[in-house]
Amino acid sequence: MNWDGDAEPGDVGRLRCLLDNVQGLVDALTSVRWKKQQDALCEISEHGMVFTVEEWSCLQARVYFRKELFRTYDYQAQVRPRFGVSLNLLVDCLNTFTSSTGSTALELRYPGFDMQLMLKLVDANNICHSAEIRTLIPDTIPRDFSADGNFDGQSPTCFAVKSSSLKEAIDDLEWPGSSIQIKMCPDPPQVVFKGEGHGDLQIVFPYSVHADLFIAFQCEREVSYRYKYKHLRATTANIPSSILKDNRGSKLTIGEGGLLKVQHLISVRQNPMDHNHNYQTQGVRVSYIEFYVMPDEDEPDSPPSS
Repeated sequence: MNWDGDAEPGDVGRLRCLLDNVQGLVDALTSVRWKKQQDALCEISEHGMVFTVEEWSCLQARVYFRKELFRTYDYQAQVRPRFGVSLNLLVDCLNTFTSSTGSTALELRYPGFDMQLMLKLVDANNICHSAEIRTLIPDTIPRDFSADGNFDGQSPTCFAVKSSSLKEAIDDLEWPGSSIQIKMCPDPPQVVFKGEGHGDLQIVFPYSVHADLFIAFQCEREVSYRYKYKHLRATTANIPSSILKDNRGSKLTIGEGGLLKVQHLISVRQNPMDHNHNYQTQGVRVSYIEFYVMPDEDEPDSPPSS
């Protein structure tokens, strides 16, 4: 394994970065691991790294790790390189680096001579841990769900609640059946989750400015769509307990055609063993996770607008 030489010349670009909080990256990638065998597509740019996971055209997840989250981020390329990687293998490999106590920053490089992702960490005992992960040539480009849903409209239908409350509600909806209805109402302002199948279960989140359940609520007209439970559950099932305790909140937005966007925020704290680095403000040290879920039905349950 050669860490001193560079990759062969080409147009794939070069990346060398140092990450202090490996656990933050592990938590973010774990949140989008909903199957035993999954591949992720990684895109590298001057802004950071984005990992995308898809299941057909029904469910997509994206993990955004911006360059501000790294101690150093050295990127040289004329284009934005993309490569596939086994998500399970990547998470398991990163987990081995989190177990090293008193560690310095994890070094990531791409590409190696065989287009591999290269990881290295030297612990407090000066023991070097290094790994190479084989990458895959992507055969498709991920769908741009953000454009499909027109989520940047002037009055999006959305709400934000504590992450633990959202996960608890979705977990409780498992037994009724495979189809879950999400309905937002402006009067009275509330969000209704309803599961139908083997039985019926309804969970109502009433909005009040005096309660601490909601972080935000915006709804101008009643909107209702159904989603497959397995897809909805994937948005919260693997959120690590550390994220739930931090409870920054989760935001759900219903876009055009019922496309559901679920966003989570993950705090990425600095390595407490490192006191020599001047970090940027804590406000930028947040990783973003986005899920896009297609509705279960072509036609919405919403009443026609007059």
